[in-house]
Formats: sequence, structure tokens, C-alpha cells
Amino acid sequence: MEFERIVFYVLATILVFAATRVITVRNSVHAVLHLVLAFFTCAGLWLLLEAEFLAITLVLVYVGAVMVLFLFVVMMLDINREEVKEGFVRHLPVGLSVAGLMMLEMWLVMKSKAFDATQMPELPAHAADYSNTREIGRVLYTNYVYPFELASVILVVAIIAAIVLTLRRRKSTKYQDPAEQVKVRSQDRVRIIKMEAESRD
Repeated sequence: MEFERIVFYVLATILVFAATRVITVRNSVHAVLHLVLAFFTCAGLWLLLEAEFLAITLVLVYVGAVMVLFLFVVMMLDINREEVKEGFVRHLPVGLSVAGLMMLEMWLVMKSKAFDATQMPELPAHAADYSNTREIGRVLYTNYVYPFELASVILVVAIIAAIVLTLRRRKSTKYQDPAEQVKVRSQDRVRIIKMEAESRD
């Protein structure tokens, strides 16, 4: 158990460092890479809690797909860093106030009796046929079935809203109409002109 405690503190330190670097580093690509490190470290913490399915899902979905997409988008965009730095000092008091409020809330929660060591016993040993995925599915579709379905509906509405905002037409935006492109004939686009051959002599 002592070894697991050491691993927990090491992973927690790396996670705090990576999360801090995400919001303090100046290079956007470096911020994305630190966020990938934070996700990997969080997956390691979930493995310590015997949540193997969530850890693998975090690595496959967020690190393997979402963060790679973010990295490509950040690298392809031409971000003007000077404009980003201009609003840093102006929004610094608000950011520090929100950060202080969040730390105060975390301190109050951790000082409560719910986080007492006597209220959080060690994880029991599971049998060889224990399935973490089955337990997560049982809890989601029994105790939290209504919040789970509500979250699904909200995600579907968000996807539909994003598609609608993308497909809306603006007068200043140039777009192509595939239906009109299919109707085009060669006679409308190409004109063949017959010219007599001429000699330079």
C-alpha cells in the first residue's frame, strides 16, 4: 500500500505541473502537449482506483482523437500571439479572483468530514472475474439513468446547433453549390476558337 501511495503522489505532482503549464505556457502547441501529459497522468490515477475502462477510454478518446485534432488545428492556425498577450493583464484580476474562489471551495470541501481518512477506507480486493465495465454500466443505467439520458439529449442538441451554425449562409461568405456544379455543361465553360495557321515569314 505504501508503494501505491508513492505512485499517487508522483502522478498527482505531475498532473498539477502539467495543468499549470497548460495555462501559463506561451506557445499554444506546448500547451496542447502539456494537456496530453495531464490526460495520461489522470489515466494513471484512474488505474490506481481500479477504473481501467475509464483510463483506457480517456487515452483512446481524448489523447488519441480529440487532442490530436486540437494539435493539428493549433498548428495550422496562424495565431497572433501579440493580440493574445494584450488582454492578459486586463483580465488578470478576474482570473485570480476566480482561481482564489475555486481554491477556497476545494479547501472547504477537503476540510469537511466527508474527506476524513476514517470515512474513506481502502479499496476492497476484487475477484478475478470482476468487470469494471459491467459495474460502470450497472451504475449508469440504474442509479443515474435519468442524468445520463439528460446529458445525452444535451449533447445531441449541441451537435445539431453546431451543424446549423456551420451551414447557415452569410452574404459575405463565399460557398459552392454542388447542385449547380453538377448541372454545368462543357459548352457553358469551354469555347473552342478555330484560327488559321499563320507563318512568321
